[in-house]
Amino acid sequence: MAEQLSQYLEPLAAWFRTLGIPEPIIHWGHPVMMGIVIFVLGSFVAYMGWRSRLTKDGEVAAKSRESHRQMAPLMFLFLSLGYTGGVLSLVMQKQPLLESPHFWTGSLAVVLLGINTALSLIGFGGDKKELFRTAHAYLGSTIMILLVVHVVFGIRLGLSI
Repeated sequence: MAEQLSQYLEPLAAWFRTLGIPEPIIHWGHPVMMGIVIFVLGSFVAYMGWRSRLTKDGEVAAKSRESHRQMAPLMFLFLSLGYTGGVLSLVMQKQPLLESPHFWTGSLAVVLLGINTALSLIGFGGDKKELFRTAHAYLGSTIMILLVVHVVFGIRLGLSI
């Protein structure tokens, strides 16, 4: 399956190779950009989500919840695009796919983010709103921990290539 995926993506990777992108950008561009998304945007989204739940000040909670609602979809979008870019970067560097823990933690993170997004879309308006909000909060925190592990695996992968 990994070989088929690589072959499928190779024409796009070959096109990107013709652009003359410097090797350090191909090699380290994904980790740098995703590090910003995870540590800056991800930390902000997680902080705003928990702040909206824990504060006793209704105005602060409402502002935090609104910030979380605005930025969380961007985080999901950027992580999904970054996931795609990371896979393409491996193909461009002629590295195997589906073999590293970094690939699998990234895949799991994107799937869990999709589930967490679905929780917020389907569950927050129903009669079990608090249950869905609590599940959303703890799943989101678990995803952030997973993303830190993902970063560690990514650094190891980047240094081994």
